[in-house]
Amino acid sequence: MQVTGNTILITGGGSGIGRALAIAFHQRGNTVIVTGRRQVALDALASEYPGIVAARLDVDDPADIQRFAEWVGKAHPALNVLINNAGIMQPESWRADPVDLAIAEAIITTNLLGPLRLVAALLPQLRVQPAPVIMTVSSGLAFLPLTLTPTYCATKAAIHSFSQSLRYQLKDEAAQVIEIVPPYVQTELMGERQAQDPMAMPLVDFIDEVMSILETQPDVDEVLVKRVDPLRFSAEQGVEGYRSQFLQFNGHFHA
Repeated sequence: MQVTGNTILITGGGSGIGRALAIAFHQRGNTVIVTGRRQVALDALASEYPGIVAARLDVDDPADIQRFAEWVGKAHPALNVLINNAGIMQPESWRADPVDLAIAEAIITTNLLGPLRLVAALLPQLRVQPAPVIMTVSSGLAFLPLTLTPTYCATKAAIHSFSQSLRYQLKDEAAQVIEIVPPYVQTELMGERQAQDPMAMPLVDFIDEVMSILETQPDVDEVLVKRVDPLRFSAEQGVEGYRSQFLQFNGHFHA
């Protein structure tokens, strides 16, 4: 991926990683379109950084995705980069009787069905561009799940798998599929406490390292900052090593 001269759509662009990516790409000379749940946050970003376009899109709604695809095709026909970043993360208890599936179903809709539907809707426009990019945002928890958030981790594992399959299916086309795999980052994904947690990677450091990888490795498939390596390569320890890390990791959060 070339990091300048693109027209880029970023879902979940009003806060956290999405907002920071929008600013970073905007500062490198790209046309950036951001969507999200909170119009106020999107408008504030566009006001602070003139040139960033704030657009309405509900990734949970298939009809709205189709409406948006038609709009962006007319308003921004040069769109060549899609960054599927929107996501939600909530704790769940599967010990309850009965289990309340509302949280799990909401997470699956936003984190998995949303990106799949948006890729399907925008792929016809993307594939006619000279340098199309489909970028997904998974998580280190796709490789070593946090059992407090089982459905979130499952959706991110699915995004990783989908990214691999999509990359292979499009290998004979110009399209590039890139997966960003964040570690625990200082965002408000799980609330204000996470944004201030000294155990989390500072957002600015994460974005700086991500952009450096994209700039120096234009053919990269997975964007892996050093901080995510212990999660991403947990399985490489073998069965016993993985089991030990899994128990220690989740024991810490359940303590």
